[in-house]
Amino acid sequence: MLAVVVDDHDMGVTHVIRGDDHMTNAFRQAMIYRAMGWDLPVFAHVPLIFGPDGKKLSKRHGATGAAEYQQMGYPAAGMRNYLTRLGWSHGDAEFFSDAEAREWFDLKGIGKSPARFDTKKLENLCRQHIAASDDAALLHELEAFLDATGQLPLTDAQRDGLRAAMPHLKDRAKIFPELLEKAHFVLTERPIAPDEKSAKSLDDVSRGILAELTPQLQTASWERDALEGVVTALAETHGLGLGKIAGPLRAALAGRMVSPSVFDMMLVLGRDESVARIGDAAA
Repeated sequence: MLAVVVDDHDMGVTHVIRGDDHMTNAFRQAMIYRAMGWDLPVFAHVPLIFGPDGKKLSKRHGATGAAEYQQMGYPAAGMRNYLTRLGWSHGDAEFFSDAEAREWFDLKGIGKSPARFDTKKLENLCRQHIAASDDAALLHELEAFLDATGQLPLTDAQRDGLRAAMPHLKDRAKIFPELLEKAHFVLTERPIAPDEKSAKSLDDVSRGILAELTPQLQTASWERDALEGVVTALAETHGLGLGKIAGPLRAALAGRMVSPSVFDMMLVLGRDESVARIGDAAA
């Protein structure tokens, strides 16, 4: 109690901000400040963070360090937003930028009740931050995630593909592993090996339809509306809805059921690569 008071005084500490489990220490330390004839710092006590079970957050609740959350794929801006909001508020604001947090934060906004760490709320905020991020900054952080988790770095071709695809990837991803799963179509190379789920959509009938589609795409205008028109018209000739062809197309282009729109993938991949992948699947 004496050492921390002397140390804080010698360093010119003006504000002591800590967990409310140190509340009793503040009274003891205040007595020492007064006995020494020193000005008291501002003492502020922040509510503790509890886990989902209502108990103080600890290792039993899972990851506890910032580096661990990075390895789990949470974007830094989302983590900062969520951690700032725990035990503090600025009106009804839930989603805010770093600049807004710096402008708004003050001790008056700190609450009195313990904050509860809610992973779903964290993921929701992270989803919003990924969607709002600058594409280049998001790509940079994604590469940092790959490095932190010991995964292979991106090749130049993969980096270019991700840069082109980013506007179609970031709208719903909550963490980076989800974004990478959606980006599989630009990270892989022919021949595309469909996973077990998407392979089920490539039956003989579907392959036949894809074989019909290939020459039509070779002469189609490579714009979203034109591509959608070609695919829709072919589906109608077979008495099918667009969704019945979207599955086989997704399997052909990405090899996954989780991916951006088939037309977004076509635009990112380009005519030659798209037609080649669909031709492979048809064969």
